[in-house]
Amino acid sequence: MVDVILGLQWGDEGKGKIVDYFAKDYQVVARFQGGPNAGHTLYVQDKKLVLHQIPSGIFHPGIVNLIGNGVVLDPVTLKKECDSVTPFGVDLKKNLFVADRTHLILPTHRALDKAAELSKGNQKIGSTLKGIGPAYMDKTGRNGLRVGDLLDKNFTTEYIKLRLKHQRLLDSYGFQEDISAWEEEFFTALEFLRTLNIVNGEYFINEKLQAGQRILAEGAQGSMLDIDFGTFPYVTSSNTVSAGVCNGLGIAPRHIQEVIGITKAYCTRVGGGPFPTELNDATGEELRKIGNEFGATTGRPRRCGWIDLVALRYACMINGVTQVVMTKADVLDSFETLSVCTAYSIKGKETTQMPYQLERSQPVAKLQQFPGWNTGTDQCKTYEALPTTMKQYVHFINDYLNVKVRYISNGPGRDQLVVVPQ
Repeated sequence: MVDVILGLQWGDEGKGKIVDYFAKDYQVVARFQGGPNAGHTLYVQDKKLVLHQIPSGIFHPGIVNLIGNGVVLDPVTLKKECDSVTPFGVDLKKNLFVADRTHLILPTHRALDKAAELSKGNQKIGSTLKGIGPAYMDKTGRNGLRVGDLLDKNFTTEYIKLRLKHQRLLDSYGFQEDISAWEEEFFTALEFLRTLNIVNGEYFINEKLQAGQRILAEGAQGSMLDIDFGTFPYVTSSNTVSAGVCNGLGIAPRHIQEVIGITKAYCTRVGGGPFPTELNDATGEELRKIGNEFGATTGRPRRCGWIDLVALRYACMINGVTQVVMTKADVLDSFETLSVCTAYSIKGKETTQMPYQLERSQPVAKLQQFPGWNTGTDQCKTYEALPTTMKQYVHFINDYLNVKVRYISNGPGRDQLVVVPQ
């Protein structure tokens, strides 16, 4: 069986800690989409580590971690990550596997990403400039190079052909930055990648299924950044929703059971795009400060606002969410009053449905206020120990979503996760 963990907002929901928490109950943790623009933050031996491409089960001995074919892989980032985890006793030869159908991010993909974003002027979408979009474009354009190609003697020839094509595009943008240092680092990282376990991903994972092993599929970014169902065009380049598990790993839909959706107790967004509950005031700044809301990958300050239940219910619907984990609930500890968005007002009409084009619709968030708990919760170990007003806040969200919050994260530590009784 396969369970799925994914984000229900615009990313940065704290998926890394939650995958790390659940990983002990599985034999395989598999990343099914996205690239190094996703940063999953973990605390291991009291040290902060950010994983961008390695699945978050890597610190559990005996658990197999698979980078699936739905990912676009930057070998340079992967090598740096591997170097960062090995001091913690991680045996990459035993614990990390890479699907041969996984597409590679080339240095010229990064250059194209930067050139394209610069050309947009005020219409920038907030790309992390990691080359993800151009790599997915080459994938759908049937031009990309894959991990399995590294084992072919003609790899360098195929690389040069694709690089020349990219160079013509870069010339059309007038991009003249020297990327020779990027290429040198890239080819060094390729030699390292060749030493890892490169496998036929779809057979690999289906053999695990047939053997009765439990698999946890790990998503990146968030549901509202899905290429089809997100706030287009301010989205990522892959399917971040649960359906992406099937084509991102090569497994049939019938194997998927639990879909665990992660949401913050409030809401954040990095980069451009619509954000109906955004707080451009002192309250938003306080959320950012208390929550340390700066991108794990980019360091960019995140835009902050109240929880958006319209968007959250939409995300639960398209993912088939069976249980919810609420993270960073302790960030709200000092607020006397909280608000939640229960509807949008669009051109004077109220709706609880996500519009086709959120940016054009310019919805006004209809907010309902709740009393805050105004007390510290980071030391609470049980649901019973949580403040009554916090439970009321959670119960309202449960009823609105028609999906239960089963876990509440009240701090960054591995043990700071309160189980909500069924």
